[in-house]
Amino acid sequence: MRRNDHDVTNTIRTTDLQQVAGEVVRVYRGLYDGTPVGARNAPSATPAAAIERAFEDLGRLYVGDHPEYLPCDTPYHDIQHVLDVTLAMARLMDGYERGRNDSPTLPVAYFSLGVVTALFHDFGYLRKRGDRRHRYGAEYTMTHVSRGSKYLRDYLPRIGLKRLANAGATLVHYTGYERRAETIPLNDALLRRVGHMLGTADIIAQMADRCYLEKCRDRLYPEFVLGGIARKKLPGGRTRVIFKSGVDLVCQTPGFYLNAMKRLDLQLGRAYEYAEHHFKGRNLYLEEMQKNLRYARAVADAPSRRALRRAPPWTLNEGVEPYPKGLVIR
Repeated sequence: MRRNDHDVTNTIRTTDLQQVAGEVVRVYRGLYDGTPVGARNAPSATPAAAIERAFEDLGRLYVGDHPEYLPCDTPYHDIQHVLDVTLAMARLMDGYERGRNDSPTLPVAYFSLGVVTALFHDFGYLRKRGDRRHRYGAEYTMTHVSRGSKYLRDYLPRIGLKRLANAGATLVHYTGYERRAETIPLNDALLRRVGHMLGTADIIAQMADRCYLEKCRDRLYPEFVLGGIARKKLPGGRTRVIFKSGVDLVCQTPGFYLNAMKRLDLQLGRAYEYAEHHFKGRNLYLEEMQKNLRYARAVADAPSRRALRRAPPWTLNEGVEPYPKGLVIR
């Protein structure tokens, strides 16, 4: 039986930064070991050291071991989510390269860029020390992608990806909804495809999480409340309730799944199909997503808090209690 803190293969613990980093580097080396630096049309070929450095830096940031940033306080958009997305991203890029046929080869630096942007795609939820604007990272929900984009533009040159810094800062917008994918300004067709993979990884990793429904009920709903997603202000001062509760959010999951599949198919060009080349014929992410969909439908037919009993791992620092009492259930 798949464990709550493991990936879709049940072999990688997605709460363990070292395990995920090791697997991503293994995928990287499986594709590029023996390839001369500068080959594969890379504008600035980058060794695995850049990927390893990014994992180390991210780990320090999320636990608060950084002079400028507080530790992560968003239990849904936590380090497990980020690591799960990064692992999915590496697998999609691997699948692309192994099954690309006449499509252009994926340069070494593009693979590295894809991994780093996945690692930092939700960086914008982290608050700076001394932040007086917001008390909770979830309050940056509407602007977290732009905040992460700004950070990446400054960070990428520090790990050897200076020539792709602007591209990386743009790529992260494929994980957000404030811009339609087709309007994101990238002139490089292959980089756009990397962006499709990044946006896809963000969706399929979280929706394939074994505790996805529990996390939606107990963790995502409070983030939506604090981030201004659960309710929408209408002209005239009225308010429209989008999600009444965490259980209501779960009950609406089947509709979200349909919209997510439309985004995956139309805006992100069915990049999820690359997983089949990585897994040699199966798409474990879609299989796990569909399991969650079936159970969400059952919950919607007979809503009950007792129907969801899995216990997601808790990854936040001891002592970090991000939300007011009653908003979040552990």
